[in-house]
Amino acid sequence: MAEIIENTGGKEKGKRKPKKHSTAIDMTPMVDLMCLLITFFMLTTAFSKPKIMEIVLPEKVKDTTKVKSPQIAASRTFNIILAENDLIYWYVGLADPTKPPLPALTRTDYSKDGIRKVLLEKNKDLFKKIYELKDKIISGKLVIPKDSVNSEIKKLKNSDEIGPIVLIKAKDNIKYKNFVDIIDEMAITNIARYAVVDINSVEVKMLESVPK
Repeated sequence: MAEIIENTGGKEKGKRKPKKHSTAIDMTPMVDLMCLLITFFMLTTAFSKPKIMEIVLPEKVKDTTKVKSPQIAASRTFNIILAENDLIYWYVGLADPTKPPLPALTRTDYSKDGIRKVLLEKNKDLFKKIYELKDKIISGKLVIPKDSVNSEIKKLKNSDEIGPIVLIKAKDNIKYKNFVDIIDEMAITNIARYAVVDINSVEVKMLESVPK
């Protein structure tokens, strides 16, 4: 407890005698403040969820001679090359110099009428199935637990055999934002299979030959 010392008007042998008074501190406002702070931190902790991007990386292989590369159909291979100035180039198939001619590059951007429109056209069958599944859940025609929705979508993606297999490649001087944006487009367009791979020398020459 705090104490306040006051001087009295009386004197004792020419000296003033201090008088002690006991003082109590009201803690009620402090309790109210603590309740408000606890409520604030509880709400802000629940609302501010971390923003993360999930990327599944391939497992590291110690002996590459014993591992066979996956065979990808050229007709399903969709190559995306991220270039400078927020530009995107894409082509279908494989760029094999031993089997000319090389595929032509098509230029686009990150807008909704750019690469997103192209991906939706290539992946329209799977996108339609996922859209119909979500519509049935929203309308109540299909009742499943919320935790099972992602599992059902994953089953549709695993069973897809005609959708594009997207290979994302990037030049050295692109922005980090461009890489994040193209990964977002994979989620928006429900691409089932995509991978980030290195750009090869043939594709670099193809970019150099594109008219500016």
